Amino acid sequence: MTPTRHRRAVPRDPLSPGGAEVLRLITEQGFPVCLTVHANGRRRYGYWLPLAAQAGRGGCYVALPTDECDALYAAGRIVLGDPLVDPAKTTYPVRAAAREADTATGASRHALTA
Repeated sequence: MTPTRHRRAVPRDPLSPGGAEVLRLITEQGFPVCLTVHANGRRRYGYWLPLAAQAGRGGCYVALPTDECDALYAAGRIVLGDPLVDPAKTTYPVRAAAREADTATGASRHALTA
C-alpha cells in the first residue's frame, strides 16, 4: 500500500512592516481598495474613506504606498478584479489573494497596464 501524499503549502517570503499593514488594510477594512492606472501609466492604489456616518457626507481619498502594493501584487498576495475602463484611466478592484490551496483553481491576474 502506497502512502497518500499531501500537498504542502509553499512558504511565502516574509512581508515588510509596510507590506503587512497594506495587506491588513486590503483584507480587513470595510472599504474597497482599487488600483487606478492612468492613461500616462501612473498607478495609484487607494480607497475612499467616508467621514463619520452621522455626518452623512464628505470623506477623503486615502492613497496606499504604490511600491508596497506592487510588491504584494508581484508576490501573488493581492489580485486585481475586472477592470472598469474609461478614456483617461482604468480602475481595478484589489483584493487579497486566495490561499495556496485556492490558487490551484486558476485565479487569473490582470496586467498592470491599461
